[in-house]
Amino acid sequence: MSDDKFISADQAADLISDNATIGLIGGGGGLVEATSLHAAVERRFLDSGHPRGLTCIHALGIGDRDSRGMNRFAHKDMTRRVIGGHWVWSPRMQEMARHNEIEAYVLPGGVMMQLMREVAAGRPGLITHVGLGTFVDPRLDGGRMNSAATDKLVEVMTIDGKDYLRYLPIPVDVALLRGSVADEDGNISLEEEPANLDIYAMAAAAHNSGGKVIFQVKRKVVRGSLPAREVRIPSALVDAVVIDSGQRQGYELVYDAAVSGQKVNPNVPRDMPAFSARMVIARRARTELHDGAVVNYGFGIPDQVAKIVAAEHAEGRYYQTIEHGTYGGTLLDGDLFGYALNPSSMIDGPSQFDFYSGGGLDIAFLGFGEIDAHGNVNVSKLAGNTVGPGGFIDIAQNAAKVVFCGTFDTGGAKLAVGDGTLSVITPGRIGKFKQDVDQITFSGSQALRQKQDILYVTERAVFKLTAAGICLIEIAPGIDLQENILDKMAFTPLIADDLKIMDSSFFTETL
Repeated sequence: MSDDKFISADQAADLISDNATIGLIGGGGGLVEATSLHAAVERRFLDSGHPRGLTCIHALGIGDRDSRGMNRFAHKDMTRRVIGGHWVWSPRMQEMARHNEIEAYVLPGGVMMQLMREVAAGRPGLITHVGLGTFVDPRLDGGRMNSAATDKLVEVMTIDGKDYLRYLPIPVDVALLRGSVADEDGNISLEEEPANLDIYAMAAAAHNSGGKVIFQVKRKVVRGSLPAREVRIPSALVDAVVIDSGQRQGYELVYDAAVSGQKVNPNVPRDMPAFSARMVIARRARTELHDGAVVNYGFGIPDQVAKIVAAEHAEGRYYQTIEHGTYGGTLLDGDLFGYALNPSSMIDGPSQFDFYSGGGLDIAFLGFGEIDAHGNVNVSKLAGNTVGPGGFIDIAQNAAKVVFCGTFDTGGAKLAVGDGTLSVITPGRIGKFKQDVDQITFSGSQALRQKQDILYVTERAVFKLTAAGICLIEIAPGIDLQENILDKMAFTPLIADDLKIMDSSFFTETL
């Protein structure tokens, strides 16, 4: 083998043809994002108008809510279509979707990772129950997020009397990927990366589609110096490698060996979250944990549950997982959601979603945007914006118990919490409990068919999904049932005969 695989970022960008389908990897905050390759493609387009008419596919969110990641591809005529699992990190792409300047599609993040594996294997798409009853079901929206999106990406199949979804294969022309180290032959190690995600699946999908696999890495090492078990992508799959000596583990993270699992840092910060209404929600949700549970935490208030667990030094009581493929450790939050300090294991993302899809999760703590009278939850399209669920559908539809965590309303709400009680000073302008959600990201009826245990936890009330509908089972101390809850909902829930008052200790600054 020769070194002719090693080229510049601009040379790599020149390999992308007009109308190509590009496979991209990332997880927000710069996680395994091929930042230099993205920048080179954008630079070429702004200079020459090419490549144009691109289709971009990605399982999780990529970007910084400003200029990087998917924002690099958010130019008129550059991108024609996006099939993305999560869009929040790219407001520019959201804007293009809102104005029908692109064809906007959303598929579940785990489904997209597993679909790339099916493409690599030459199989006829992904056949799964994941997504039934949600907006990706073709009997609803089929994953289409605007009127410009008209193609069929998914269809219903019946096997042995049961309905399944078949996600149609999407061949990949170019994969823009990131690793840590390449040897002279182009074997790729991910040794310094905070997660594996679906890097191998995407590389194999592009290679076996007859496309090109381009890697960005931090450094090159001599032939034979990478131990075989550290090579995650063999050189047979790799067409080109670009060296970026300034590559970071994340936008704001240069390098931390405890994040990549190469070393253990015994001095991990374990600060308890600040006392607030959000903390009340997390405290109440945390009571649903039981020893030995396999757990997933979603973004936002749910990751405060993880912070409480860490502050209590209780991580060892549970099997904590991240959909990116990571197990154990102390989970990070905010822009570093998806990273973990001192993880115990890192597997590939498609394999993680296999485990989830088959019912491996005992409990999932997830956020919500809207809840309706049927127990449906919307997190994927809010106020007309394409948000996307990331791994939400794959997780929520398959965990034995799901605890949805969120504030009761939003938009200027002012609450007084302390001394064991809660009072509403000013209600939020936007109610979250609607007669019907704008888009079904989680199906209450499907959950009932699957016999899942579903709770909806807010700072002033806790609800449970039952066959007869949403049932109010707890209210906060100090809250007026009619004025603060029922009058602020667009539907009337069932009320438990043994309606309980939430534990007053949740509403005190110190437990």
